[in-house]
Amino acid sequence: MISNIPAASPIVGYEERAAVDRVLRSGGLAQGPEVAAFEVEFSEQLTEGRPCVAVSSGTSGAHLGLVAAGVMPGDEVIVPSFTFAATPNSVALTGATPVFADIEPNYFCLDPSAVEAAITAKTVGIMPVHLYGHPAAMNALEIIAGKHGISIFEDAAQAHGASLHGSQVGSFGKFAMFSLYPTKNMTAGEGGMVACENQAFARRLRLLRNQGMERRYENEVIGFNARMTDIHAAIGRVQLSKLRNWTRSRQLNAEFLDANLHGVAAPAVAEGASHVYHQYTVRVHGDRDAFARALQEEHCVGSGVYYPTPTHRLPSFKQTLDLPETERAASEVLSLPIHPALTRADLHRIAEAVNTCAKAGT
Repeated sequence: MISNIPAASPIVGYEERAAVDRVLRSGGLAQGPEVAAFEVEFSEQLTEGRPCVAVSSGTSGAHLGLVAAGVMPGDEVIVPSFTFAATPNSVALTGATPVFADIEPNYFCLDPSAVEAAITAKTVGIMPVHLYGHPAAMNALEIIAGKHGISIFEDAAQAHGASLHGSQVGSFGKFAMFSLYPTKNMTAGEGGMVACENQAFARRLRLLRNQGMERRYENEVIGFNARMTDIHAAIGRVQLSKLRNWTRSRQLNAEFLDANLHGVAAPAVAEGASHVYHQYTVRVHGDRDAFARALQEEHCVGSGVYYPTPTHRLPSFKQTLDLPETERAASEVLSLPIHPALTRADLHRIAEAVNTCAKAGT
């Protein structure tokens, strides 16, 4: 029987287990020295030295970042609708209003012209998502933000190590949130990391994540419990040490698929962009869901659809908007396996399966 090729495959090995055992033996499991070391290492490797604050999840990182930035009820933050619900949720949790804008068709990220058209007197920020590991059009968005005197808040949940014109994602906005969920390009088991524009902003984040205090029982503001444990940080430190090689594997896998897929639209890469391929997302013209079923049932090749329902149409937001590129992407995209665990034989099977299904019109 032919083996299944999964759409995603988190890689956790001996080193991660040894790191967890080290923390368990220490007797200190909560936020401690492992978290502090992880923050420094993440900053040095992925955010061009910007101070980083480890938190309990990517969503909590985005939420706390917005709170630290002063976003409040009555404000508006422009977000894409073609994203995971955590992006607009983090805005709504502050009491502010997420304003949905359309994406551009090539890279699935916010369309700068749509962003500018959505700005009102209540707009305080733009939250671009570096979707699937491709950087958003940050240079154009920075010009728009500067022109209107508003902030940029980066959702870099899927883009560890991505860059644009030599600048790493996470180095553009007032803050940037990275997710460390198990399916991301690197994981801490669970958790998130927030890169901050300066040390003052980072201190506000540290207060907010820890009940409003840096020193025990000296609560300075009303805060949350959004700490990362030393157990999770220990896993994250090991994963961070492997990320560069894993990213290169993803990029080489993408090069192979680019050269060998036919009948589907492979992901584009903008000039000056370094794509880290959290997902390798193609467009299927025709019945996308039937295509995915054929890949699985006939070829044992997994795939994923991110995201079949634009967030503005979810029951939690339920808005009627004209976002044509968002709607088109939601009906056409299909993410193929791209993870570092793939073998050369796996890649050949994936290409053959996709080409066969495309030729058959399924």
